[in-house]
Amino acid sequence: MKRNFLYLVFATVPFIFACNQSEKKTDAAKKDSVINQTCYAAFFEKDSAAMIVKTMASGKVTGSLLVKYADKPENNGKIDGKFNGDTLLVDYRFNTGKDSTKAFTNPLAFLKKDGKLIMGVAQIETTLGRSYFVKGKPINYEAGKFTFAEVNCNKYSYIFLPRKHRKRGFFSSLLSS
Repeated sequence: MKRNFLYLVFATVPFIFACNQSEKKTDAAKKDSVINQTCYAAFFEKDSAAMIVKTMASGKVTGSLLVKYADKPENNGKIDGKFNGDTLLVDYRFNTGKDSTKAFTNPLAFLKKDGKLIMGVAQIETTLGRSYFVKGKPINYEAGKFTFAEVNCNKYSYIFLPRKHRKRGFFSSLLSS
């Protein structure tokens, strides 16, 4: 009789553990909800870019970045990172052109100044297939190509883009993700 009781106890332990794990996942999802979403647009000569930055309750930052070049295929992808003071450091995982089979990942840095995000330029090294900014080398925000201005996500900031890219729906592919 005692042996049957022990078997029953051991058989129920995994179920109790599994129930507790699902409650923890639900709590973690609630804690890491989106607390702010901001849209940005930038242009440089004939190139343009649109970015959506979602700030999570945990401090993590996610979002999307679309860069349209005049003479090259566009880059479209996701950003993941966090703010470190007034600097947003993210990993940008993107596809180039219509090729969705090959993804690239590069680090990006943005300096938040006067309500704008200024993209920085720095030396990058790759170790074990992962790209990083070279330690000890400064990020140059004055040499950056894009300065992102905050825009209204719902009004599609086509006014801020070069005439070549002026069309409604520039953010539509970013907002849907």
